[in-house]
Amino acid sequence: MPMQFAHDKIVPDENSNLHKKEQVAEMFNSIAGKYDFLNRFLSGGIDIIWRKKAIQQLKALQPQLILDVATGTADVALMTYERLHPQKIIGIDISEGMLDLGKQKIEKSGLSEKIVLKKGDSENIEFNDNSFDAITVSFGVRNFENLLKGLQEMHRVLKPGGKLVILEFSKPRFKPFQIIYNFYLSTLAPGFAQIFSKNKKAYQYLNNSVQTFPEGKLFLTIMHEAGFTQTYLKPLSLGICTIYCGSK
Repeated sequence: MPMQFAHDKIVPDENSNLHKKEQVAEMFNSIAGKYDFLNRFLSGGIDIIWRKKAIQQLKALQPQLILDVATGTADVALMTYERLHPQKIIGIDISEGMLDLGKQKIEKSGLSEKIVLKKGDSENIEFNDNSFDAITVSFGVRNFENLLKGLQEMHRVLKPGGKLVILEFSKPRFKPFQIIYNFYLSTLAPGFAQIFSKNKKAYQYLNNSVQTFPEGKLFLTIMHEAGFTQTYLKPLSLGICTIYCGSK
């Protein structure tokens, strides 16, 4: 069994008997209707800039078939098509509620033939080896039940020469900013989430999973363990978010 990390065991509800991925699916189903709004509101819209910078990492590669893992409401899939115009993007997610909203957005954009969403488990990806030119994951790897297994699966379905781009929350290094950031994540974000989505636990889980996630150079080491080469990272917004990239 692949090695486990502290964040693998962080779950939305410690009193539940369900496995992490089942709890995560339930959590996202419950907040799906407010997810896009809360993302924009809680980040002040800066999450859109983060996503654009992550997609920019694929520009030189010009990938034609892209897998968007933990696609959610298809924000990254839609933005990737708009910026890179690949032949096809396939998005997978374990939350049917999020996928339903993503499909509505894709249909409204007239891109149903270019972007296809499917229910899928990132740790058991139902595609053949060497299938995709590129893979994107936006704020999803933190929710994996087994981080290394998920990375190994993405490496497996990536074509040789293909590239993985991960966008994930991280902790700022600048101490004064770190204090403000921790207060925001631990207190303000769950409070706002309770007002708007009636699900405070979802954003308490966000804080707990961010605090325990193996970020920075440690995460690059784990990517190497999963088989990726030419890895690098780019901290964004004083380190509250980081882009991680690796090739096959």
